[in-house]
Amino acid sequence: MEIPLTIQPLEEFTREPITLGDHLRRRRIELGLYQKDVAAKLDVTTSTVWNWENRGSVDLRFIPRVIAFLGRNPIPQPDNLLEKLSWYKLINGLTLEQLGVEMGRDPEQLADWLSGRHEPCRRNREEIEIFLANGAENSCRVQPTRNV
Repeated sequence: MEIPLTIQPLEEFTREPITLGDHLRRRRIELGLYQKDVAAKLDVTTSTVWNWENRGSVDLRFIPRVIAFLGRNPIPQPDNLLEKLSWYKLINGLTLEQLGVEMGRDPEQLADWLSGRHEPCRRNREEIEIFLANGAENSCRVQPTRNV
């Protein structure tokens, strides 16, 4: 008597990844890498990679490296202007202070806009649009990863 064996696909490949950590795990498995290999490439500890994969959230400063490792940006770009600005800040791993330097703006003002406490006036909205249109919209300044 012969019993047919069916190999069940890994859970990572049967459901859509939701978090950046889910995307990281899927890509790591696709590449046949261990967490320690990914950790070396991203210049973090193995336990950091484990936390990202199992808890889902990646530290802001490491998001550009993770996106570079993935080879694509899985974080969808929003349509709303201020959400686009927040998205830009996120995918580039910027603090409000760093974004303020890039835009020539006070970080407090940016915090007010991004939190919804204040709406930018028409002139400021136009400046945000220009900032995003000048290459910021599709960029992700990625820090180089180390080869293993």
